[in-house]
This record gives sequence, C-alpha cells and structure tokens, in this order.
Amino acid sequence: MTQDADEPGAGKFLKAQLRTALIAQRQALPDRLERCTQLQRVMRIWLVGRPDVVIGAYWPIKGEFDPLPALHRWKEDGELQGEPQRRRIGLPVIDKVHKTLSFHAWYPGCPMEEDAFGIPKPKGTERVVPTLLFVPCVGYDARGFRLGYGGGFYDRTLAGLDPRPATVGLGFANGLVEGFEPEAHDQPLDAILNEDGVVWSR
Repeated sequence: MTQDADEPGAGKFLKAQLRTALIAQRQALPDRLERCTQLQRVMRIWLVGRPDVVIGAYWPIKGEFDPLPALHRWKEDGELQGEPQRRRIGLPVIDKVHKTLSFHAWYPGCPMEEDAFGIPKPKGTERVVPTLLFVPCVGYDARGFRLGYGGGFYDRTLAGLDPRPATVGLGFANGLVEGFEPEAHDQPLDAILNEDGVVWSR
C-alpha cells in the first residue's frame, strides 16, 4: 500500500525510503576507496587556515567516509608547526537519557568500547568541546540541508551548545539529492564537502 504525499507522516515515510536507498548505494560503490582518497584531500585543503584547535568528527559506519586519517594529519601538522595549543580530535558519546552527544578525545590507538548502538567510542578519555564539527551525511541537498539517520542526535546536541560549533557535512557525490523537505527545526549546515570539492558554504 502506498502513502499519499499529502498524508500526515508521508514526508517521514519518503525520507526513510530515500535513506535506505542511499545507504545501499553508498555501500555498493565500486570506487569508494578512490572517492575516500579524494575527499581526504578536499578535507585537508579546506582545513588550511582554520583557527580551530578542537574538532569533532565521527566513527564511520555503513560505508561512510572516514574523516579520521585527514584529522590525524591535521593534528600532526599543528605539532610540526609548533603551535602553542595542542590540536585535539573528539568522537561522539551518546547520552541515552537525553539522546544527545558529547565529544571525548580520540587519538590513534586510544582505548575504545561499543556504545548502545554498537558503534565504537573512546573509553575513559576526557570530554572536549569542538568549535568545528564534521557530521556524516546519508544525503544532502544544494541548500545545505542534511539527511541523517533519523535519530535527531545532532539536532538536539547543536540546539544545546553555546557557542554553536561550525558544522560541516561530509558525503560522497552520489548523496546529493533533491526532493526531501527539511523538518521545521532543521538548520542548514555551514558547509558540505564531497570528493569533488565544496558543495555548499555560507
């Protein structure tokens, strides 16, 4: 049975279908390694000149682009340049009660454990507060809106942060879609990057 687009809940139904299709397409990409290499390059160039010393990211799942190698290089670059303030990388830890995220320090080889969703998170490292946040995109549009997994974790987290960090979406070029409507509370990202370059910036 199909659902009419004007019926209550039709938008969420169509988003769920789109989300499922995009994840399957992403996991089946035959050239994902090459796309990842190019997006790593785009990320590193985009970060040149940024003043941030704490950046939040994510552990990749379901065929997502992995931002951590580029961020580790960014962290090493700061050390080589002798910057007085050490650069730091944070990964999300889920607050199951409030359904929000906090960010805890990550470095290659740091202790990890699985969260309630089976996603690795730092174990026992200190909390950090990012001024820049890289977020994964299942899909995105040319207006800067992101299609995520539907849990609302990033939206609730950003609503509670003051000052709000800059938000940058990361995804592959096939994730650029039209036709999905953002929710009333959705805010566009500050930038979106894919393997071809900067897709959106405000």
